[in-house]
Amino acid sequence: MRASSAPTPSRRTVLAGAAVAAASVAIPAAGPAAAASKHRSDGAAEPHRWRTAAIGGTGFVTGVLFHPAVKGLAYARTDIGGAYRWDGHRARWTPLTDHLGWDDWNLLGIEALAVDPAHPDRLYLACGTYAQSWASPGAVLRSEDRGATWQRADLTVRLGANEDGRGAGERLLVDPRDSDTLWLGTRHDGLLRSTDRGVTWAPVDFPATATASGQGVMFLAAAGRVVYAGWGDGGSALYRTDGSGGWEAVPGQPSGSAATKVPVRAAYDARGRALYVTYADAPGPNGQSAGSVHRLDTVTGAWSEVTPVQPDAAAGDGFGYGGVAVDARRAGTLVVTTNNRWSQIDTVFRSTDAGATWTSLKDTAVLDVAETPYLRWGGEAKFGWWIQAVAVDPFDSRHIVYGTGATLFGTRDLVHWAPEIRGLEESSVRFLLAPPGKGARLLSGLGDIGVMYHDSLTASPSRGMASNPVFGTATGLALAALKPSYVVRTGWPSGSASAGASSDDGGRTWQPFAAQPEMAASAPGPVAVSADGSVLLWSFVHWDGTKYPAHRSTDGGASWAEVATFPKGGAPVADPLDPRRFYVYDTDTGAVFHSADGGATFTRGAAGLPSGDVQFKVVAAPGRSGDLWLSAKDNGLFRSTDGGLTFAAVAGCQASHALGFGKAAPVRGRKRPGAGYPAIFQTGRVSATYDGVAVLRSDDAGATWIRINDDSHQWGWTGEVITGDPRVHGRVHLGTNGRGIQYAEPA
Repeated sequence: MRASSAPTPSRRTVLAGAAVAAASVAIPAAGPAAAASKHRSDGAAEPHRWRTAAIGGTGFVTGVLFHPAVKGLAYARTDIGGAYRWDGHRARWTPLTDHLGWDDWNLLGIEALAVDPAHPDRLYLACGTYAQSWASPGAVLRSEDRGATWQRADLTVRLGANEDGRGAGERLLVDPRDSDTLWLGTRHDGLLRSTDRGVTWAPVDFPATATASGQGVMFLAAAGRVVYAGWGDGGSALYRTDGSGGWEAVPGQPSGSAATKVPVRAAYDARGRALYVTYADAPGPNGQSAGSVHRLDTVTGAWSEVTPVQPDAAAGDGFGYGGVAVDARRAGTLVVTTNNRWSQIDTVFRSTDAGATWTSLKDTAVLDVAETPYLRWGGEAKFGWWIQAVAVDPFDSRHIVYGTGATLFGTRDLVHWAPEIRGLEESSVRFLLAPPGKGARLLSGLGDIGVMYHDSLTASPSRGMASNPVFGTATGLALAALKPSYVVRTGWPSGSASAGASSDDGGRTWQPFAAQPEMAASAPGPVAVSADGSVLLWSFVHWDGTKYPAHRSTDGGASWAEVATFPKGGAPVADPLDPRRFYVYDTDTGAVFHSADGGATFTRGAAGLPSGDVQFKVVAAPGRSGDLWLSAKDNGLFRSTDGGLTFAAVAGCQASHALGFGKAAPVRGRKRPGAGYPAIFQTGRVSATYDGVAVLRSDDAGATWIRINDDSHQWGWTGEVITGDPRVHGRVHLGTNGRGIQYAEPA
């Protein structure tokens, strides 16, 4: 339910034409743990064990696919968080695309996946998050070992795994007549085909013409030896080919209002010789108000409508139909899902008589979300929303799974449902705080699901989402350095107008600010709290980029006053020791402003610094006053030791994107320069250590750096947030844009 906050680093040049040319490269997939790359400025190595903090999904699961010939083998795709393989023995998902690095962040969105029924070890992924001109072209990854290792073919066309229509599909298919032939449907570049198992791709003639703003090929489905394609542009239609010639429109397809709808998904009942197709008046996941389900008898060619319930937008019950899956063991047994049905909540309909009658599985469902309490959303858990992916286990008719905008639910008896989501984490992480002393292991601020209090990193937070109030996306999270039990958070309101809250017990429980500035609900921005907790400083930025004056409170949020000298839209930073001092980096002008009166007024300090990017960040070193570090992305890293009056570039650091601090390394033997300084963590580039953007640590105030991640653990774009742990040297927490919270300690 979120858009990537990633920038657009290193984009490939777009080649002419729609064909692909690709040199295949072997790529290892990420395993559960690995040693860090042995690159260090002094020649030593420090292995780290990387793991993913458990929350449980938190993002849109856009596709689920059981292998038809191997019991317990399934795959899932997400809109920005990569692909996964189900491990039936461990009952958890294994990430398959964590090896994709910084320059390949756009490939973490999986547009489609495909398996080969005749070769169970083969897996194919169509990767590409955005189809916009600023995004890099997509790629097809192919594996001969179920995603353990990969070969890659770069495309010249763009895919859109995080755009409208991302819950449709699959758009990738192994031809049922020939395992060497694959089909790939694109949004804006027609239909592509590979005859060498995905090594090279070329466009094929197709009856419909793609447009720059349409959906193109929505899905590809095999029915026996025939391949069907759903077309999502104007004049939506269903096409087919049997391999003896080209593509043709399927005769007799739905007319009337159905003819103007988008075919979203299709599933073939081999025992019943029928193809079932779901339709909606928009590609989804949002914006659907009408839909239907239709059945094609593939022997006689006869069409029939088998819609479970007719949407009625006029009566407040508008929705579309999305997912469809058949029971491979029983002819005429299938499930379909509603989508965008907010008034009565989306459901999964099941039929055992080829769609003549239907049962809503939601109506008798018993939901158990004890393993992922955040799904209660501050109240009661819902059956789901954004349900466009559904699958029936081909070896167990009562095992059904469906994806939502936040998780993956499954049942084994058609009544009791629980998340089947272990190992699959897709949150977009905005803030991370590792409090000192007792209390939370970690506090996190996330896209869509607000703030979490992590008692442990191996189990979903027991308190669920921070409530009173509930937020959508978090926009600010801060604690008082000298009084860490006092924490404040800000975010987009959800279910109320409150956009800010405070906690006196370290984030366990919350109270909304008693008052808030008038623009807070529509433009909540970052917040800071003075070292002693006496002053709050809140900045405001609308989602469209409009900036408003910052406001200050000296009574815990009961009243607020405008701070006219604070640069609009800036992110305030509190001094860790001096409650009177605050700082802010004006990214518009490349200047740092500082306050010595508790944020009441600000004065310009250092100027002439890099400007023009809102993702430049100032971080204050813990336990020190006026010690500031500026991450200026590809402009490098800068430091001030005089409270922002002057800054100096940190030698040898070519890029710094996110930066944080942890416990200092133990001082042993002869004391070297920088010894005893807090450990510095960053995602950046230090060529003496590693040529690319990596996760780095310095134990000597930035004089030298070691790389602490490795080629199997890169997670695409990681430029938002990183923090160490004040209690354990070397422990680090890293925020990703779609793979949740990654954490590690030296092995």
